Amino acid sequence: MKKQKAEKTNVMRIIEQHKLPYESHDYSQSGAISGMEVVEALGQQPGQMFKTLVTQGASKSYYVFMVPVDGELHLKKAAKAVGEKSIAMIKSKELLPLTGYIHGGCSPIGMKKQFHTTIHHTAQDYPTIFFSGGKIGCQIEMSLSDLQQIVPVECADII
Repeated sequence: MKKQKAEKTNVMRIIEQHKLPYESHDYSQSGAISGMEVVEALGQQPGQMFKTLVTQGASKSYYVFMVPVDGELHLKKAAKAVGEKSIAMIKSKELLPLTGYIHGGCSPIGMKKQFHTTIHHTAQDYPTIFFSGGKIGCQIEMSLSDLQQIVPVECADII
């Protein structure tokens, strides 16, 4: 019996266009929903797996923040990191039209428009990090420096 090939996402195609190494991890059969459930399903460290959050600043500009799945975005620190007076999470219903992704499958790679992206500085502590592959049930593993070749990502204390 042939092994079924994993379905490629746009995120994977973009990474491959840049000829960068990555690994995709499928957890769709695990029933995992929350970040911590995904960590358990893949047997990884919570600090190494990042969730992608989309916010809007007081200036009406949009920002993307990547924080470890066991952490919470600190809105004041995040606003300071991007030079905003304040920021707020966007509503879930705004996510798909704005980014092209649904809640739980939002990736920093391949959004409809490239937004200013900041990752928590602890990402620098790991040889590779995990983030959404663009759909629920798929995580991408790659180095932060390789991610930064596709998306300009700044590091800051945002939790």
